[in-house]
Amino acid sequence: MTIELKGKSSDTSRILMFSQRNIYNFHYRCALYEFEDIIRQIDSVDLLNPHPSRWFKYGTRIANRLAVDCYISPNPGISKVRINKYYDLFFTICQFPSDLLNVKTVIGWEDHCRISICWLNEIYASDVHKDKYYLDILSKFDYVILNCSQSVSAVNEVIGSKGFYSPFGIDATIFCPFPESPQRFIDVYSIGRRSEQTHQTLLDLLKKKKIFYVYDTIDGKKVLSANQHRLLYANFAKRAKYFIVNPGKMDCPDETAGQSETGYRYYEGAASGTIMIGESPKNDEFKKDFNWPDVVIHLPQGSDNIESLIDELAKQPERQEEIRATNVAQSLLRHDWAYRWETVLKTAGLEPLPELLERKNHLKRLAKMAEEV
Repeated sequence: MTIELKGKSSDTSRILMFSQRNIYNFHYRCALYEFEDIIRQIDSVDLLNPHPSRWFKYGTRIANRLAVDCYISPNPGISKVRINKYYDLFFTICQFPSDLLNVKTVIGWEDHCRISICWLNEIYASDVHKDKYYLDILSKFDYVILNCSQSVSAVNEVIGSKGFYSPFGIDATIFCPFPESPQRFIDVYSIGRRSEQTHQTLLDLLKKKKIFYVYDTIDGKKVLSANQHRLLYANFAKRAKYFIVNPGKMDCPDETAGQSETGYRYYEGAASGTIMIGESPKNDEFKKDFNWPDVVIHLPQGSDNIESLIDELAKQPERQEEIRATNVAQSLLRHDWAYRWETVLKTAGLEPLPELLERKNHLKRLAKMAEEV
């Protein structure tokens, strides 16, 4: 089945955006859907968000296997969309290179969109040789924005000099603790991948009733609502004193081949005004993106020394307040999704709409509140 998208670009939207939100409802994708939601708030967008067929789960396995082994791929089980309408920009966000198989179901975007940009969240340099088929699809875009800073060179060797790095982002407004300034009754908040040694130490402190520790207890990956998931997460984070952070996939060296990338947690922890405890990524871009004092209080992976570290920080209330205020203000001024969309627009040669400028002004007002604490 092929659906046609018709109309004139001059009297409607200037952006055509392909979303994976109806295809995948995994929690680790929710931050990217948050980005899409903000784009729709601050720009003029037609959204393509197809639903998968009943056999998609099996179709996508077959499609990916054929892509890797045979360099061909059938439709994984998504209705095709034919574009007969003109746009200034075709934009899509992919979590993984394999998501590009779904983008292939959009027919005609190369002829009907002046510029095309793909935002690719995760690809490790060591996997580029495995992803050649997907990168062939990626090479059809005019520009590729990568969140893995150390993968840019490897990707560009395959697709040409189209790729460049951009930091991840955050809806800094929902994570911002101002103007409400809620009480931080959660002592330590930890989600996702973690060091078992540090986790066990925190569990011992919890059992001794020394701290209120919030952590994952299930390995479920799917969410009922991406928006509600992010809202709940943000409200926990801005009520936490300390937040555990580590580089992306820190417990999967076989997948990263030693590549140290900046995970979501740094953006989420900073924006919510927590004091982040853990290890910083070993890459130059992190030092540029988070270049203020005490952005991460160092705790080596696998350490059981977190109790003494927290006790020492508790003796320095003024330092704590300065860390929190700086984390919030810098996030509002540098890491909101509005700034990332501004980068996309500059790359595409498009001017921002008034809604983007209004959001930036709102972010500045909130940052001023943080700085005045």
